[in-house]
Amino acid sequence: MPKRTRFTIWRPLATAATAALLAAFLTPSAAHAAPRESRPVYSYDDAIRESVWVDTGLDGDGDGKADRVAVDIVRPREPAAQGRKIPVIMDASPYYSCCGRGNESQKKTYDASGHVVQMPLFYDNYFVPRGYAFVGVDLAGTNRSDGCVDVGGRSDIQSAKAVIDWLNGRAKGYTSRTGTTTARATWTNGRTGMIGKSWDGTIANGVAATGVKGLKTIVPISAISSWYDYYFAKGAPLYDSGPDWLSDYVDSPDARTKCAAVQQKLVDEAPRTGDWTDLWTERDYVKDAGKVRASVFLVHGMQDLNVRTKHFGQWWNALAKNGVERKIWLSQTGHVDPFDFRRGQWVDTLHRWFDHELLGYDNGIDREPMADIERHPDQWVTSTLWPPRDTAATTLRPDRGTQAGVGTLGLRTGTGTESFTDDPQSSETDWAAHIDDSTPGKAGFITRPLSKDLRVSGSSTVTVTVTPTTSTAHLSAVLADLGPDTIRDYGAAGEGITTLTDRTCWGASTAGDSACFKVTQARTTDVGSTVFSRGWADLGNYAADGKGVPLTPGTAYTITLDLAATDHVVPRGHRLALIVAGTDKDLIDPPSSTPTLTVDLSRTAARVPLVGGAAAFTRAISGSPAAVPRVTTLDGVKTPHTVRRVPGETL
Repeated sequence: MPKRTRFTIWRPLATAATAALLAAFLTPSAAHAAPRESRPVYSYDDAIRESVWVDTGLDGDGDGKADRVAVDIVRPREPAAQGRKIPVIMDASPYYSCCGRGNESQKKTYDASGHVVQMPLFYDNYFVPRGYAFVGVDLAGTNRSDGCVDVGGRSDIQSAKAVIDWLNGRAKGYTSRTGTTTARATWTNGRTGMIGKSWDGTIANGVAATGVKGLKTIVPISAISSWYDYYFAKGAPLYDSGPDWLSDYVDSPDARTKCAAVQQKLVDEAPRTGDWTDLWTERDYVKDAGKVRASVFLVHGMQDLNVRTKHFGQWWNALAKNGVERKIWLSQTGHVDPFDFRRGQWVDTLHRWFDHELLGYDNGIDREPMADIERHPDQWVTSTLWPPRDTAATTLRPDRGTQAGVGTLGLRTGTGTESFTDDPQSSETDWAAHIDDSTPGKAGFITRPLSKDLRVSGSSTVTVTVTPTTSTAHLSAVLADLGPDTIRDYGAAGEGITTLTDRTCWGASTAGDSACFKVTQARTTDVGSTVFSRGWADLGNYAADGKGVPLTPGTAYTITLDLAATDHVVPRGHRLALIVAGTDKDLIDPPSSTPTLTVDLSRTAARVPLVGGAAAFTRAISGSPAAVPRVTTLDGVKTPHTVRRVPGETL
């Protein structure tokens, strides 16, 4: 539960004068002690709603004029009357008109004058009465903005960066899309926090990676950190389409008539071979993590099969190397916003985060544990640091067992080989469910039942040496927890949540913009095993990432697969498994042929971030745990919701 009740019935203050008096009383200069939280002292009903078009300095649609992006603003009226400047919370999105935002797919609506009436999500309802401005930016090529959608490229990022420049007096804004009357942001101090889920959060990552001044914090939720890794895993295609499809999905009707050249570039420079091109370099924000000035509050579902958790893992690690202030929440959900899996705590924490980062309030949030982790549905734990300080990459090695395809996993180097044949009709859930069976489509390696809990925290890699029988081959590697559990049903519609009909209210409402949202609850399922980290590769990328070459049948190749970042405890009595296989029918496309692959066990290993390192692993596989039955298939996650693997639908 939140520290304070957050679902409120809004009662407007008697007059604007009363609000101004109370606001003045609560400002740091007037108070005897520094405030610890912003309070809802301003009228939301009387808030200023205005639109500005900001010059991006680009001409993406090639019409000979600089593109302007639409900026819809909701801000309290009283601070401007007092001459007080306020900070900004911004969500820059391509979805405000095509698809909607949030669990209820809300879209922007406007009055006859073109001013925003409904702003999606709760941010304006909640934060405007507390002295923040909320800004919703239409990315170039969407809704009321000029230009073209280039899917994470220069135009997308400049759409939002230019607005931060305008908020800080460094860019031009206009009162209309085509007019010459300028608009200045005299009402703000320029301190900006960006927030958003998926593509929106990705823009926050990209803008932060420019190092733009004035951006003080970002809150990326289920966000991409490198667009290549959204579409490919070391050459293996993760989706049936490329960025051109996603651009067309969100383009405004006006953009579709002007942006053929941009669309064609997205086709030509993002080949389905999975080769790395300059297009992907431009859309790789991880390489620019050293430029980030803003703090980062990152949120991700550990079973997100849309924006896979490699994205947060590599971004988090790069930020850590550069000393960026960070906080993280990791849920058991798929591609879900924290407002819909931990609502009260989320609003409370986000409130305190913005108060600290944008208002400078010393509320202690920077001294709290770095990580909140959902260990079981609606059961959360904290971690002082993430990963914990005593986490160490530990080399776990596969070895042959007593039956074909079912081996052991330990610290000693294995011997011999194991072979499997790629089965494009099988998946990770099939492999885990039949881990104890000698099946032709996978090679599984299992520890004995653990005598102690074993925690995996961070990003793993699996290096395999394999010999294919064909000139093309795809590989999958997964880590699985073998044992019964109740988890969020991330494979079902909702990806771990169920939406109810009751509503709770988070902030103030108007006739056109309600602060009341449908309640959700955890959707759970019983499973016999849980795949908690996964990765893929096209073996043709063995020599260089993002550069595939034909294979010579009968020749051994070595490649390292990057597995998804996670934080998972394999409990006492369960077993830890490493599974190596070919195509996962639900998550990657098959190669042009179906090879048999022979794994050299002496040259194959997993590097797994274990809390306590090798010593913890040794303790966990020693002793006499309770007997654990063979894995049985329960009514658990069978087919992930991403089976169509078309990006964008739940971004």
